[in-house]
Amino acid sequence: MQFDDDARLDTSEVQDVRGSRIPGGRATVGGGVVGLIALLLGLFLGVGPDQLGLSSGDQPAPAASSFAEVRQSCHSGRDANTRDDCRMVAVVNSVQDFWDAELARRGGSYGRSTTVFFSQRVGTACGTATSAVGPFYCPGDRKVYLDLDFFEELRTTFGASGGPFAQAYVVAHEYGHHVQDLTGTLGRAQDGRTGAGSGSVSVELQADCYAGVWARHATTTPDESTGRPLISSLTDADIRDGLDAAAAVGDDRIQERFQGRVTPETWTHGSAEQRQQWFDTGYRSGDMGRCDTFR
Repeated sequence: MQFDDDARLDTSEVQDVRGSRIPGGRATVGGGVVGLIALLLGLFLGVGPDQLGLSSGDQPAPAASSFAEVRQSCHSGRDANTRDDCRMVAVVNSVQDFWDAELARRGGSYGRSTTVFFSQRVGTACGTATSAVGPFYCPGDRKVYLDLDFFEELRTTFGASGGPFAQAYVVAHEYGHHVQDLTGTLGRAQDGRTGAGSGSVSVELQADCYAGVWARHATTTPDESTGRPLISSLTDADIRDGLDAAAAVGDDRIQERFQGRVTPETWTHGSAEQRQQWFDTGYRSGDMGRCDTFR
């Protein structure tokens, strides 16, 4: 996965609060077993931590950080090719450029979302969350929240092969939830059902499909600063890394790894096979209209 060295990154789409101390409130989820359970329940969930029981009342919004490395260091595609945080800025830019154009082409409109880089814990409109929750989208403030240390967890704890595009898949999946929020399908996760046939699973699989749709167009979506695609190269090996990451966070893989048995009646995100299948559907078709996971 390579970026155009000369592209200019738009850091206004990322809020870097790493190193900030979030005042007030308290996070009800910490590390260890409790944190792991929260991670397994909340990983890639399309809703914020309040619906996981992580809220602790009124919470402050993230404060600006004196460690805002993104704004200081991430200026060009060349930076994205050498730094993980700059790479995430570039992915956010590319994903949002695509959905802006795609929803407009379909007669709709796209409202840009901010990705918040945090460390340890963060206050959101959905409550306070710790890093144990994993990446998530909060519909209350329409922001994506990401602790970059999660990518190491994805590799070491969940057994994914890793790689830059595995990280991009995670971000694109969360922005899939933002698209669902804008188009009115995100609420279908709250249908009162659980298990493999639940609305929650359908919402998660659709976000995987949307991630694949973006990936299909990533190398042809023009960047405003150059008129050329921000992502200049995406290989078959990159796509395999994305598929591997999708499988690694399938409900069956997680349950087998951490509880030794698979219980489909408790699934919230779909199996490894389903997650790969729907990402692949989006990638091969390049058409969000093919992402009807609710049928």
